[in-house]
Amino acid sequence: MTDDRPAAHPVFPDLKDASVFISGGGSGIGAALTEGFLRQGARVAFVQRSDATAFCDRMEAETGARPLFLPCDVTDIPAFREALARAADLQGPIRVLVNAAANDNRHTTAEVTEEYWDQAQAVNLRHYFFASQAVIPGMKAAGGGSIINFSSISYMMGNAGYPAYTAANSGINGLTRSLAREFGPDRIRVNALAPGWVLTERQKDLWVTPEDLEAHIDRQCLKDALVPADMVGGVLFLASDASRMMTGQALVIDGGVVVTG
Repeated sequence: MTDDRPAAHPVFPDLKDASVFISGGGSGIGAALTEGFLRQGARVAFVQRSDATAFCDRMEAETGARPLFLPCDVTDIPAFREALARAADLQGPIRVLVNAAANDNRHTTAEVTEEYWDQAQAVNLRHYFFASQAVIPGMKAAGGGSIINFSSISYMMGNAGYPAYTAANSGINGLTRSLAREFGPDRIRVNALAPGWVLTERQKDLWVTPEDLEAHIDRQCLKDALVPADMVGGVLFLASDASRMMTGQALVIDGGVVVTG
């Protein structure tokens, strides 16, 4: 079942004018996050490889604010560091970092080469660490900040079909917990967010079939399909002072497929 109702997001006053950086913020879930933060009055910068000029034009027309788009391949760490530094120079020290860029291409164990494995970790895990490393000094100087790492329920479900991807997503949770412990004394909070099967245009173009979607929704407690806007409220909560004593945690938004605790 699809759900065309717009997601209702509360206003978090402390996010107004906050400097926010999102990887992969011009399409799919990332685009919904960019819009969500813009509507909070935040200053939003984002990176992605493909051209996002049309998206920025639309955001400016619809929200009255234009995000800062910095073209960048997140697997190019020197270029990624430069983008993070430029965003901080133009919009102020980054207070909220959302690591969302990822690639869930399907693959079998037999076909994975060393090069493919390394590339999968680079696009799904490695840049999370180096983005965090880059923003933490500024967060320390500012007295705190929030880092939100996108994971996935795929590794929790034990899914086959993309072992390099699920390995990276499990690693994201380990990274989240270690950074939360190390930088908690600096009031830097680090949490993960694990979506379920979100029906982005990419998912619908490549993998969604009526039969598979019906089977997946049957596993959900809530019987509506997830859309990108469903991820926004959780991210805004983790970014804001409303979650000021929450760190090292994994917030699952999947309609009730997996059960945590």
